[in-house]
Amino acid sequence: MPPLHLFIKPASGNCNLRCKYCFYADVTSLRETASYGIMSTETLEQIVRKAMCYAENECTFSFQGGEPTLAGLSFYKELLRLCTEYNNKSLPLHFAIQTNGYRLTEEWAQFFAEHDFLVGISLDGTIHTHNAFRKAPDGTDTFTDIMHTIELFRKYEVQFNILTVVNKKTAAAIDKIYRFYRKNNFEYLQFIPCLDPFEAVPGSMEYSLTPTDYGSFLCRLFDLWYADFKAGQGISVRQFDNYLSLILYGTAEACDMNGVCSMQNVIEADGSVYPCDFFVLDEYRLGNLNDVDFPAINEKRKELRFIEQSTEKPDSCLHCPHYALCRGGCMRCRVMSANLNPSAEQAKKSPAENYFCQAYKQFFNYALPRLQELAELVSRVL
Repeated sequence: MPPLHLFIKPASGNCNLRCKYCFYADVTSLRETASYGIMSTETLEQIVRKAMCYAENECTFSFQGGEPTLAGLSFYKELLRLCTEYNNKSLPLHFAIQTNGYRLTEEWAQFFAEHDFLVGISLDGTIHTHNAFRKAPDGTDTFTDIMHTIELFRKYEVQFNILTVVNKKTAAAIDKIYRFYRKNNFEYLQFIPCLDPFEAVPGSMEYSLTPTDYGSFLCRLFDLWYADFKAGQGISVRQFDNYLSLILYGTAEACDMNGVCSMQNVIEADGSVYPCDFFVLDEYRLGNLNDVDFPAINEKRKELRFIEQSTEKPDSCLHCPHYALCRGGCMRCRVMSANLNPSAEQAKKSPAENYFCQAYKQFFNYALPRLQELAELVSRVL
């Protein structure tokens, strides 16, 4: 059995920011119950107990939202107590959290450092690009507050990485953003493409990332990253690291870059489990850990055939010269393509190309020889 990795939403879709492009706000608006509130300690205990019973080798508890720190520090202290109580197999345990970093205190930073939490903190580049779409509920800017949190993390030596949403603003300003990140010695970066709402026509929102935007962004970011790599000053950009892994080993650690969904356990605040963070919708519910255990969840997973659906690709993908590295990408981005022609119901039922297909073609045509060069350099030192 592979290691068990849980993605827990202890505050459901609740958040102390109002980011204009929030994909999870879109997801919750499409459910019968938009918010499940804050996870109870009883539900948390069921999750920990059943995870410790089911897991082998190791187990990772990752927290996301909404904003997971809204559950309160006492929630995470109780998590650690329960893990100690129920970890009868003495499994190695890992803890991670994705936070917007808004108004976190020194106590949070001390806690993360003391208990080895890996923290992802959302930052959309410079003050201008970040404040464009990442606002507080009263409409005020948040950049300065997030940078203060990063200072606290450094003070207490919290392990953290930066997650940046690639939207219309950030894509256009990648030179300034990259230089800003290097100036601040950010060494672990993730850039994820902004997704339009499920029922929107792609490209119709003020923040929308078009394939043209994204292709230019990837090429320019690669130039900057490649130059640093060659100069012996390389940093981690998750997407490019995964391309090197695909070239060297034929596999990536990110499910979207493998082109097929992995076996995820996304757990809402009421204990319900879903197969993917992008599909926490009523029709994809696999069961509730207050009522069933992980084997029953996996039986429902087989019935749903969610992973199998992700393997379905259009012929254009299978015959593409870049398929070995692209692999069709994330299924959620293929749903976006289907929305380009909302009236074509039959087309929506057939496998669609990734909405960002042209961006990836542009990138691979531009960067593949240098990616292969770097993979060769990496292979020599392994």
